[in-house]
Amino acid sequence: MTVYAALAGWKIGMVLGVVVILVAAVIVIAVVALALRIARQARTAVGGVEVVRVQTDGLAGVGRINDSGVRILHSARALRKVAVGK
Repeated sequence: MTVYAALAGWKIGMVLGVVVILVAAVIVIAVVALALRIARQARTAVGGVEVVRVQTDGLAGVGRINDSGVRILHSARALRKVAVGK
């Protein structure tokens, strides 16, 4: 009787071991699948960022335009002072 009990315990231990290994394998497969999905999305994002970078490069002459705008603003303020008297 004790031999059968020992064999039954051994079989239960083997079954539990196999179940634990299968659960661990499923978890590893899920993590690898998610990592591949993230890598694919990252490649797409890098391509999108490159497109945005190209589309938002600095305009030629922006500094000159800003300087002209500042001069126009100063001139408008000077004219306002003359017109209003302040």
